[in-house]
Amino acid sequence: MVARQDISGNRLDDAARAGWLYYVAGNNQEQIAQKLGVSRQTAQRLVSLSVSEGLIKVRLDHPIGHCMELAEQLRKRLALDLVEVVPTDPASDSTILGVAQAAAAEIERRLKSPEPIVMAIGTGRTLKAAIEQLTPMECPQHKIVSLTGSIAPDGSAAYYNVIFNLADSVKARSFPMPLPVIASSARERELLLGQPMIRDTLALAAKADITFVGVGDLGPEAPLFLDGFITEAELKALQKAGAIGEIVGWAFDAQGKMIDGLTNERVASAPLPSRETSLVVAIAKGDKKLPGIRAALNRRLVNGLITDERTAEGLLETR
Repeated sequence: MVARQDISGNRLDDAARAGWLYYVAGNNQEQIAQKLGVSRQTAQRLVSLSVSEGLIKVRLDHPIGHCMELAEQLRKRLALDLVEVVPTDPASDSTILGVAQAAAAEIERRLKSPEPIVMAIGTGRTLKAAIEQLTPMECPQHKIVSLTGSIAPDGSAAYYNVIFNLADSVKARSFPMPLPVIASSARERELLLGQPMIRDTLALAAKADITFVGVGDLGPEAPLFLDGFITEAELKALQKAGAIGEIVGWAFDAQGKMIDGLTNERVASAPLPSRETSLVVAIAKGDKKLPGIRAALNRRLVNGLITDERTAEGLLETR
């Protein structure tokens, strides 16, 4: 085997990209050749090189140069405490697997700490995909607390609430929020949050050492609307008020300022933990979410980000 130090960084970057496209994104060698602009034989050799150089294990284990550069630029420009950028599949705007795997790796790294930590968890499709990638662990020393309610509008368990999946996978104590995601009225929300058990859960969430959340867009296909938590009329009212994104139900505008009234006065989620004393990591990618991600970062609603190349490049564009 050729020693890694004898192979150029660009060659290893190409091999890592080819390995990611083959083993993670599920492309065949013909597709990889087209996406990287090389011959099929070269694509085959790059995939083989990714294996022989140990870049591919269960996850991609190579810091691709461009991704690292993007991450460093974002970290410096936005004063972020954690940034992870993964490759973008050139042919797919929708795949979340790479981001989900990177998030799973970060969650596992935190849970491997022998010292007890409190981990707060939001909700969302990408976060759910990340939890599904976790390796089973035994972490009885940690506490996992949900930031958001676990009850859907029809009374069923909210599908994208991941607290139980995570706790079961890592065998940690879990503290769900047994509430609707959005209460029927501001008065109901006040009564629900005033219950002693809920107050204790809110207090625990406020002390989280590390938090992972998704960022939802508030366009025509907003997850809050598609999943039945808000009506079409409520969505349009939020849009009219300038809302472009939401985190655990809290809607905010292009400056990252929370929208006054409307659904925000009925959101039963916990406030985001302090970014001054803890790390709040957004797991999000995609053009639809870009305005919301940018606003959340600029306002410092979050101080960490796990995303992909295309989204990172969009965030770094001059606005």
